[in-house]
Amino acid sequence: MEINLDNLSPDMIQAIWVMVAARVVIWLFYANAVRKLMLVISEENRFMRPSQAWWLAIPFLNIYWNFVVARHVSNSLNNEFFDRKIAEEENPGLGKGLLYSWMFLLSHIPFPSFILLTFFILGVVYFIQYWVKIANFRHLLMEHDRIYKQKGKDGPEVEDKQTEHETT
Repeated sequence: MEINLDNLSPDMIQAIWVMVAARVVIWLFYANAVRKLMLVISEENRFMRPSQAWWLAIPFLNIYWNFVVARHVSNSLNNEFFDRKIAEEENPGLGKGLLYSWMFLLSHIPFPSFILLTFFILGVVYFIQYWVKIANFRHLLMEHDRIYKQKGKDGPEVEDKQTEHETT
């Protein structure tokens, strides 16, 4: 099947541009979610700078960068959870991130259309799941910060001293 761009109507060209623009806007929101997560992680635990998340919004480069982000976010979260003593899965988010990355990569390889559609649908599903997981990790870390600041600099010991005082 040969595609002749001269035969496309102006409405079709406009629809293509709208789809491309919508996709880039979604990638920008996703990149911002990754950036916000990296900002919550301590600088010494980060495997990438928060500003590097914006590379996710660049078409074609993001095919590769999704793999990098999945690995770096997972390693950063692993270090952060260890430092904060938060019990969480090992390599947090890595599975979903890599599944999304692979589906995104496979949806850009010229396969027959029914296979491409399958990869695209799976890619969208894993993309949403990974984005939600990133948002949940960010909220977990922010909640941990909020609780820690309420208890004061002593953290958990403040609660222990209060319960000790109540028992005597």
